[in-house]
Amino acid sequence: MVSRCSWSLTHLCLPAATNQRTAERCIPFRNSLSVSSLSEPVNPCYDTRMKWNDLQSETCPVARGLSVVGDRWTMLVLRDCFLGVRRFEQMQERLGITRHVLADRLRKLEAAGVLRREPYQQRPLRQEYRLTERGKALYPMLVSLIEWANAHVPPPGEPSVTLVSRETGDPIVPVLVDANTGEKITHMTVNALRAE
Repeated sequence: MVSRCSWSLTHLCLPAATNQRTAERCIPFRNSLSVSSLSEPVNPCYDTRMKWNDLQSETCPVARGLSVVGDRWTMLVLRDCFLGVRRFEQMQERLGITRHVLADRLRKLEAAGVLRREPYQQRPLRQEYRLTERGKALYPMLVSLIEWANAHVPPPGEPSVTLVSRETGDPIVPVLVDANTGEKITHMTVNALRAE
């Protein structure tokens, strides 16, 4: 049986193994988390018994989402798709990725309904990758990642990407808001409740 984590704004409840049973222990959140390496696992919900492929069947929406877009190459492929790069050779050249890794990520994104293939040449048959509606729905996540990286992991000098309005060309500041109330969504205004 795979143990799952629950969390709220004030406490994180994680499984603590005791002999054959699993009990929960709750830890208060701290204001900051110290990480010595970005490759170091810091997620207390990470269960070493869980396999990457199992994430798609998890009840946690974060785990399910990561089963589709949760590695660096997948996000970079999606970035290029949003920039209008559609052909395999163009993606491979831009990303500097091996053919088999790129083919694997494209296959997974297609299987997940994020990308679809369309022919652009008949003889010989050549296809390009286009975002589906499900794929286009990932754009706000990519914009949020760009904004977060510019603010918290800036490159030396000026940011390499500035988000601008298509209509006016003016810089924009993305904000996540509740469609019902217009209230800004932050860790202080919203709880994620586990379905009972």
